[in-house]
Amino acid sequence: MGSRNALSRVPEAAGDPFDALADGNRREILRLLGTRDLAVHELADALPISRPAVSRHLRLLSDAGFVSEERQGTRHIYHLRREGLEAVQAYLERVWGDVAARFRLVAENTPDVVERAQDD
Repeated sequence: MGSRNALSRVPEAAGDPFDALADGNRREILRLLGTRDLAVHELADALPISRPAVSRHLRLLSDAGFVSEERQGTRHIYHLRREGLEAVQAYLERVWGDVAARFRLVAENTPDVVERAQDD
């Protein structure tokens, strides 16, 4: 929704992104912001929670690096920050890669699996 200006706040991530993702309302806020930039009142209208509650959730999401805020007059417009989402994605890919590699090693070195693979 418009260009970012000098009033935009892009804080360093200080909060735990997984704590931020633990709440269903915060996940829904991220989903909504994935469609377009939104003002606090637009988010509140789309959720079953109050504007002050939306603001608290946005503060946590901002602290975790998922969203940033742009002031347009009296409105606060929020948008997703690619960096926050990419950090979680990189972590999950790293963990899944480690798990997949260990699973492959176990599967390849388990006699029953090795025998069945040789029979095929």
